Amino acid sequence: MDFEFARPSAALILLGIAALVLVAAWRQRARVRAWTRFADSGLWARIARGTSAWRPFLRAMAVAAALAATVVALMDPRWGLRVEEVPRSGLDCYFLVDVSRSMLAEDATPNRLERAKQFVADALDRAAGDRVGLIEFAGIPSIRVPLTLNYGAFRSVLRELAPQSAGRGGTELAGAIEMAMASFPKETASPRVIVILSDGEDMGEDPVAVAEQAREEGITIFTVGLGDVAEGGRIPVDRAGQRAWLVHDGQEVWSRMNPDLLARVADAGGGSFLRLGTAQTDFGQVYEQTVGRLERSELESGVVQRRTARYAWFAGLALALLLSESLVGDRRGAATSRRTGGAA
Repeated sequence: MDFEFARPSAALILLGIAALVLVAAWRQRARVRAWTRFADSGLWARIARGTSAWRPFLRAMAVAAALAATVVALMDPRWGLRVEEVPRSGLDCYFLVDVSRSMLAEDATPNRLERAKQFVADALDRAAGDRVGLIEFAGIPSIRVPLTLNYGAFRSVLRELAPQSAGRGGTELAGAIEMAMASFPKETASPRVIVILSDGEDMGEDPVAVAEQAREEGITIFTVGLGDVAEGGRIPVDRAGQRAWLVHDGQEVWSRMNPDLLARVADAGGGSFLRLGTAQTDFGQVYEQTVGRLERSELESGVVQRRTARYAWFAGLALALLLSESLVGDRRGAATSRRTGGAA
C-alpha cells in the first residue's frame, strides 16, 4: 500500500501522550493498593456495591487513545493513489532550499531546514498544474528533482534533504540561481519562477547580479527568510555521539537570519521577500498569494498523481472513543443498586 504522512512532525505529540499514560498507570497502581489495604473484595462488595477500582483507569485509557487518534489525524495520513488528468494552466517553479549547516539552528521549530521542507510541502498542496523542481544548495548546488508534475516523487526527495547531502559547507546562492536558470526549458510559454528558502547567511559571491540577469530573461524570484533576526539560534553538532554546539574561537556560534541580502535578491529578481522568520505559517496560502497571482499560460493537459487524505477516519475514531468514555461510569449497575437499596 502506498502510504505517507503529510505532516509527520506532529508525531512528537505522542511522546506527551505516552507520558500521560504512564502517570495514569502509576495512579491506578496506587489506587488498587489503597483499596486492598482498606478492605478485601468481599467487604467492598457489601459497603460499596457496584464500585470498580479499574473503571477510572479504563476511562483514562479511552481518553489517551482518543488523543492518539487525534494526533494521527493531525499527521495527515494518506494512501490510495489516484491519477487525474488535469487541464494545465500553470507555470514552472524551482524551489531552491538552503542546506548549509546554519539551517540546523533551532530558533525555528524543529529547525530551519525542517521548516523550509514543510513550507515547500505546503506549497505543493496549492500548486496543481504547476511543474515544480527542487535544487539544494550549500557550497555546491545540486538538482535533486527536475521540473515535474509527479508531486509524490517530489515529496519523497524533499523529505531526504539534509545538510550532509550537500557537497561542501558554506552557501553559494548565486550558483544555485544560475543552475535553475539553465534548467528551465528554453522554448516554453510557461512563466518561470524561482522560490528561495534560506536564512541568508554566508552567501559567498553576491547573488544580486545573477538575480538581475534572471529578471532580464523573464524569470521572477521570490525569497523566503527563515530564522530569528535578533537573537538567532545555536547550531547543533554531533561530537562522538553527544549533542553539542558549534564553536569558533572558543565561542558558541549563533546564527541569525540576514534579511537584507534576501530582500535585495528578491528586488533584483522582480519578486518579493517573505520574512517568515520563526513563525508557524501555512505556506500554501502564502504561495497562492504570491506565486499563485502570477499570470499562468494555458498548456496541454497533464497527469497528476495524488494520495487520498484519510485523516477523517482517525478523527472519527477519536470522537467515538470520547463518546465511549462518557458512557463508562465509576460504578457498575448504579441504577439497579439504588432500586435494591430503596426496597430494603
